Amino acid sequence: MKKTNRPLVLASVMLAMFIGAVEATIVSTAMPSISAELGGFSKYSWVFSAYLLMSTVTVLLYGKLSDIFGRKPIFAVGIILFLIGSLLCGLATSMDQLILFRFVQGIGAGAVLPIATTIVGDIYTNEERAKIQGYLSSVWGISAVTGPAIGGVLVATVGWEYVFWVNIPLGILALLGVLFFLVEPVNHKKPAIDFAGAALLTLALSMFLYWLVEGGVGFSWASIQSFLLLGGAAAIFTLFVFVERKAEDPMMPFSIWRNKSILFANLVSLFTGIILIGVTSYLPAYVTGVMEQSATIAGFTLTAMSIGWPIAAFFSGKLLLKIGYFQTSLLGGVSLVIGTVLFVLMQASFGPWWAAMSSFFIGVGMGLTSTAFIVSIQSAVSYEQRGSATASNIFMRNLGSTIGAALLGSVLNVTLLNYFRSTGKILR
Repeated sequence: MKKTNRPLVLASVMLAMFIGAVEATIVSTAMPSISAELGGFSKYSWVFSAYLLMSTVTVLLYGKLSDIFGRKPIFAVGIILFLIGSLLCGLATSMDQLILFRFVQGIGAGAVLPIATTIVGDIYTNEERAKIQGYLSSVWGISAVTGPAIGGVLVATVGWEYVFWVNIPLGILALLGVLFFLVEPVNHKKPAIDFAGAALLTLALSMFLYWLVEGGVGFSWASIQSFLLLGGAAAIFTLFVFVERKAEDPMMPFSIWRNKSILFANLVSLFTGIILIGVTSYLPAYVTGVMEQSATIAGFTLTAMSIGWPIAAFFSGKLLLKIGYFQTSLLGGVSLVIGTVLFVLMQASFGPWWAAMSSFFIGVGMGLTSTAFIVSIQSAVSYEQRGSATASNIFMRNLGSTIGAALLGSVLNVTLLNYFRSTGKILR
C-alpha cells in the first residue's frame, strides 16, 4: 500500500503557507506603482480588504469541506482558485478589475492555510506535531513580515505584476507535492453537505466584515447603513445557529467550541490577531513619522518580530513536550503582554531600539502561542473534526486582524482629527 511521503508533503505545505501568508502583505509596497498605473486611488484600501474579507469568510467553510471530502481535493480547489486570481491580478487594467481578482484570490487563500495546517496534523503523531507545527508557525511569521520587502524588490526590478505572478510557480509546486505524495484514508461515509448553514454563515460573516472594513470610512458608525449591516449580520447569524442545531452534519460543529482548550485558544487568537495587525500596520509609520527615522530603520523594528517569532516557534515544540500546552501558551501570553505594555509606554524619545525590543517580545509571544494552540486543538479532536477545529483557530486570528484594522484605524482617525482641531490645522 502506498504511503505518504512526509518530508515532501511537509515541504509542499510550507510552500503553500508561505504564498498564502505573504500575499496578505506583499502587495503593500507595490500599491503606489499599481495606483499610479491603474488609477482609482480612492479604492486603494479595497485591494487589501477584498483579499482579507474573502480569505476570512471562507476559512470555516473549507475546514468543514475538508472533513467531508478529504484534504487533497479541497486543498487543490483552493490553490487553483488562488493561482487563477494571482494570474488575473497581474493582468488587471483597472483598479476595479484588480479588486475583483483579489476577491478570487482571497476565496482560494481561505483554503490554503487551514488545510495545509490540518494536513500536518493528520500525518504526524502528537509528539512529532509539536516540533513540526513550530516549523509552520515560523513560515507564517517570516512571510507575514518579510512580504513588504519582497514586494519592494519585485516592483523595483521586474514590475508590480510579478508581486502576483511569483505565486504561480510556487503554488504549482505545492499543489503537485500534495497531490502526488499525500495518501489519505478512504472515506466510506455518504457526504451530507449543509448548504443552508454554509450560505447563512457566509452571508452573516460577509455583512459583519464589510461593516468592520467600511465603518467610519464609507459610512458613519452611527449611520442607518451601519445599523442595518450590523443588525442584519446578527439576525442571519442567529438563524444560522438555529439551522445548525437541526442539521444532520452541521457546517459549524458547536461541540468543538465546548472543549475548553479549543475555546481558550480561539479567544486568545482573536486578540493576537488584533495585536499582530496593529504592529505590522502602524509600527513602521510611527518610527518614520513620529521618531523621524528612515524607512530602513522602520523595517528593522518590524524585522525584530520576524526574528523572535521563528525562534520561539522552534522552542515551542520542545516546551510543549516538557511543560505542556497550558504553560507554553501562558509563557507566550506573558511575552505578548510585555510587548504590548512596552508599546503603550513607548515615546518618540525612546528611539527605534525600544520599538524593536517591543516588536521582538510580540514575535516571541506569537511563536509560542500559535504553535501551542494548533497542537492542542488538533490533539483534542478526531480526524473527522480536525479540519473544522483547525480552521476555527485560523478564522479567529483573521477575524482579530480585521477587527484590529477597523478599530485601530478609527482610533488613528479620531486622534488626528482632534489634534488638527486643537492646533487649528483642520482642513475645511
